[in-house]
Amino acid sequence: MKNIIIAVDGHSSCGKSTVAKAVARKLGIAYIDTGAMYRAVTLYAIRHGLAKEGYIDAEGIAGALSDMDITFSFDKEMGRNTTYLNGENVEDEIRGMAVSGLVSPVSAIPAVRAKLTDWQREMGRNQSVIMDGRDIGTTVFPDADLKIFMTARPEVRARRRYDELTAKGQEANLAEILRNVEERDRQDSTRAVSPLRKADDAIVLDNSDMTREEQFDFVIERVKEIKQAHPCK
Repeated sequence: MKNIIIAVDGHSSCGKSTVAKAVARKLGIAYIDTGAMYRAVTLYAIRHGLAKEGYIDAEGIAGALSDMDITFSFDKEMGRNTTYLNGENVEDEIRGMAVSGLVSPVSAIPAVRAKLTDWQREMGRNQSVIMDGRDIGTTVFPDADLKIFMTARPEVRARRRYDELTAKGQEANLAEILRNVEERDRQDSTRAVSPLRKADDAIVLDNSDMTREEQFDFVIERVKEIKQAHPCK
């Protein structure tokens, strides 16, 4: 069977990773969380004094990329993908507000986007993958077999993010999270390099009022349509 590439782009905290992981399990294909990759770079920058509120050392971060090794492993006990930075499990730390507040400006650094785009293309070169992020269908895989653009109302996304953090026992402020969501939307959509936008041939999935199961079914139906239209896939 020919390899299939599924690109899932969209706004922050709209459930891209959750849906993409479920689809990957159903189809038996690889799942790549590109957002986690950018978060891991951001965490490295914070730890090494290259990024903090009001300060981003773009040259320093670019120069440190060769010192970063970002990998993924499926945690059977937790039932989820786990992100590793230089061999360290950083899955929980990269989801915190400290990283969330800086990931957009770090992601906007041209050298960071170029390097991670190369890594992501290599990951999808010889296998079927579903990859989620901001520019998968526009920049990383513009010829993807299926492109989904996910979104939801900002207040809905903020509440989901709040629930996710508190479920992990982390302190969270809903108003702060909403401000972060709206600011990330602005930064992601206006950056000079690979801004967040819907690809012309992407299918919009507004999940503001949808369950996870409904979102999953929506994507699976689109995959079935592709396979019916192109039986060789």
